[in-house]
Amino acid sequence: MALAQTDEVARLLRSANPALAVEIIRFETRGDQDQTSKLLRHGGKGGAFVAEIREAMRAGELQAAMHSLKDVPGNEETPGLVLAAMLARDAANDSLVLRPGLSLEIFRAQRGKGFKIGTNAVRRAAYLRRLFPEATVIHYRGAADTRVAKLDRGDMQRLPGGGEVGPADALVMARSGLERIGLTSRIAHDFSVAEMLPAVGQGIVAVECVEKDWVTRGYLAMIDNMPSRRCAEAEREVLWVLNGHCNSPIAGHATIDGSEMTLTGAVLDEATGHFIEASRRGTADRPRELGRAVGLELLDKGAAEIIERNRPNEH
Repeated sequence: MALAQTDEVARLLRSANPALAVEIIRFETRGDQDQTSKLLRHGGKGGAFVAEIREAMRAGELQAAMHSLKDVPGNEETPGLVLAAMLARDAANDSLVLRPGLSLEIFRAQRGKGFKIGTNAVRRAAYLRRLFPEATVIHYRGAADTRVAKLDRGDMQRLPGGGEVGPADALVMARSGLERIGLTSRIAHDFSVAEMLPAVGQGIVAVECVEKDWVTRGYLAMIDNMPSRRCAEAEREVLWVLNGHCNSPIAGHATIDGSEMTLTGAVLDEATGHFIEASRRGTADRPRELGRAVGLELLDKGAAEIIERNRPNEH
């Protein structure tokens, strides 16, 4: 999936400037190498998928790097680096993928009872426990195509502390990821944004570079999509206000209609099922202001307590 995203960035750059020589360098991070541990072990998604790539850019080994924006931490500064381009947003919603032989009708009729649903995302797990309280949600790691292959083979999933769990009967995955690897035919159900609010930045590919590399920033500016950037800024401002960490079940999604933007944010407690949501509407050209308002409303409703309760022990 990452290679497909990178190919798209390269295609857009070549289209914007045919004379530009674009070289793709494959980069395997700790999160790619370790398909068993929870991402928390590597510092969350930021440590697992982003930190090493950023080190390579600072060292001059890369001029730019592609990230799925949902994997980029939103509650920390990135000294010396800048997100110089946001591509047009793909589908932001999540989808349900079922193992061969299991029909959506049976799954729905049983309300998930007796079935195991795989995901590594705390946010998705929290929503699944609301939507299918009688299903078992299990830890499930791997690249998008690897996860589907394991589902089809009925493989067990190794657990971080030892042992195994599974096999999974279903997976919840980002629709955009399934689209990029050509597996939309496996989607049994598309969750609406109302059913399962997406992760902040889901469906957006961001391109990062060194802040003072003005030449690279100029090239990337040619492929920057303003509506996508504005939505990303609003959603990520919610993360910043909430000081969310890698174990926070925080969701956020913005849409633009003409000159107006609507932003919804949510914080969920997977253990207790407690759910807090806030939604605001404002002008699209002031996205951070709208994100700040939504974040502060969530704090007023008790979001900080949920986030702290789920904060990992860093000692």
